[in-house]
Amino acid sequence: MIYSKSSEYAIRAFVYLASTPPGKYAMVKQIAEESDIPSHFLAKILQQLARKGLLKSSKGPTGGFALAQPPAETTLCQIVDTVDGLNDYKRCLGGRTECNDQAPCGLHDSWKHMRSSIIEYLERTSIEAVAASLEQKRRALARASGIKE
Repeated sequence: MIYSKSSEYAIRAFVYLASTPPGKYAMVKQIAEESDIPSHFLAKILQQLARKGLLKSSKGPTGGFALAQPPAETTLCQIVDTVDGLNDYKRCLGGRTECNDQAPCGLHDSWKHMRSSIIEYLERTSIEAVAASLEQKRRALARASGIKE
């Protein structure tokens, strides 16, 4: 896994919210049930994301959470950085306090390449792309099992 359970839940919630019509809000309970996430844990994550401006929140009977910007403009990197931060990708995988190109640990070169690949993937992958990919897979599985859409 390249990020925490909190980031995973946040991404799953964002994918759910990407299918919500513009101007509409989804309740935490609804998102949690549809995305198989503990609602009390999800509520804390979504509040954090709303405070940081990635989500909009609204109170009241038609309230809940909505994406603050279009899903095509929200990247996985923004979500992971907000929830977990990116410091884990910057630290030495070998546990050294100083590890860089001038004073590398034994894992430095391979981790440097892997870290760059992970960050690039997170930066270039939008919630829209993740949602579209998951929808394609859902449809392919439905066709393969003979379920009508």
